[in-house]
Amino acid sequence: MQTFSPITEQIIELALTEDLVAGDMTTDAICDDGRRTSRGYLVAKADIVLCGQHVFEYVVEKVQNRAFGAFEPVTVEFLHPDGARLEKGTKIATFSGSTNILLKAERTALNFLQHMSGVATQTHAMAQLLGPKIKLVNTRKVLAGMRELDHYAVQCGGGYSHRFNLGGGIMIKDNHIAAAGSITKAVSQSREFAPHTLKIEVEVTSLDEVREALAAGADIIMLDNMTHDAMKEACDIIGNRALIEISGNVTVESAEQIRDLRVQYVSSGSLTHSVRAADISMLFER
Repeated sequence: MQTFSPITEQIIELALTEDLVAGDMTTDAICDDGRRTSRGYLVAKADIVLCGQHVFEYVVEKVQNRAFGAFEPVTVEFLHPDGARLEKGTKIATFSGSTNILLKAERTALNFLQHMSGVATQTHAMAQLLGPKIKLVNTRKVLAGMRELDHYAVQCGGGYSHRFNLGGGIMIKDNHIAAAGSITKAVSQSREFAPHTLKIEVEVTSLDEVREALAAGADIIMLDNMTHDAMKEACDIIGNRALIEISGNVTVESAEQIRDLRVQYVSSGSLTHSVRAADISMLFER
């Protein structure tokens, strides 16, 4: 059985419990005979980047385990690896086994597969627009419990992880600056607290803040919600003295305008917090 972090396992278990807490009235009415079997396939109904097959298989396995061997075993075979770019109409996987198990697992398994493929598809589209010189990274703007799966999906789409959690680095944002009193004080206090191996990133919203962050010795400067002209000037000011990240309302539509800037990273919450699920269907053969 596939292994996940305890949090991810809990989310999958909760998703199944939520759906099956009162049983499945329709499936149990139609498929009360444990010997009934079905076969079929998953198909992409749009161009997608596939991601989440291990979660799909895990959900099916969990439903099967809940039946305590009362039904025929289910076999799922994916025909493409995670990260594969698939055209509309491509057969993704085949399955066979207990009709009862397949119907009870269908919606939850597809929810995870469609969401993760949606994240991977969105990430790929944006990464292509940014070009190979800029790394596209995700943010912590994810639904509770979905962090491991969303970060994996971003990677399948050609992106990279930012901080996995608050302990993954020092990022000084506007409220930290307000609490410390200034960018200079926030960087100084962070430098004193952090181990020497940890980079310090500062979020800025103006050219004056860019200059202060540079003078304070920030390792990474995040240009947040700045105009294209301001970002271009900020890049000239920073030069090679710090790494540069762009953030704030970065979408597929705006990504292409950024690729001409001399930056190393672009972060986008839209990769995970408002992604559109991939269109995938699970079809039985009659």
